[in-house]
Amino acid sequence: MLAGWCIMLFFADDYRIFSIPLHLVGQWAGLFLIIVLPLAEVFFVRKINFKVIGFSLLGLVYISLSWGLLTDIRSKFEGDELLGDFFGKVMVVLIIASIWINDTMAYIVGSLIGKTPFSKISPKKTWEGTISGIILAAIVMSLLSYFAANRFDWSNIEIFSSIAGIAAVMGTVGDLLESKLKRLANVKDSGTILPGHGGFLDRFDSLLFATPFVWLYIVFAMAN
Repeated sequence: MLAGWCIMLFFADDYRIFSIPLHLVGQWAGLFLIIVLPLAEVFFVRKINFKVIGFSLLGLVYISLSWGLLTDIRSKFEGDELLGDFFGKVMVVLIIASIWINDTMAYIVGSLIGKTPFSKISPKKTWEGTISGIILAAIVMSLLSYFAANRFDWSNIEIFSSIAGIAAVMGTVGDLLESKLKRLANVKDSGTILPGHGGFLDRFDSLLFATPFVWLYIVFAMAN
């Protein structure tokens, strides 16, 4: 957990405590913990268990790195004269909204006309619902881009529709991945704090998996 928090702090460029940049604290402390923790396990257990170490690293990448990249997206456009300081915050909301629209529309359409199972991992998902959710998420975000162009001069519909498409597609994959992880762990829910919701991980699995791919799009595609 400490290493995970440090990885998240690595991307916190805008946050300071007593003028100390938190991303520098996260950078050095995270590197230290990532190296020391496996060595500590070897020292105390007296053997190297690569499976356990691999699971620990997977957790760091799956959860902490994703949240860190989401934080980075939030502050990515600070000082941008063309898009404005708060465009990064809009991108975060766009990712979350795209996933929510995709999930909602996929469920509605799948319940009404869905007949073709999408995956054995999640029998309730259908191809009809999945494809409809992705398309409708891109359409809704494109319409929002059109209205935003009149107010904020964000006339590039491609950005909104592309991020919506990436978030919807990879969010669906993230949902399937989390279902697979639960099957491997032989548990029905990822936790009991949220009754009826399958745990916190069930609420954020799509966002966790989609965020790194949206980040890659923003860094490489939008930069060009």
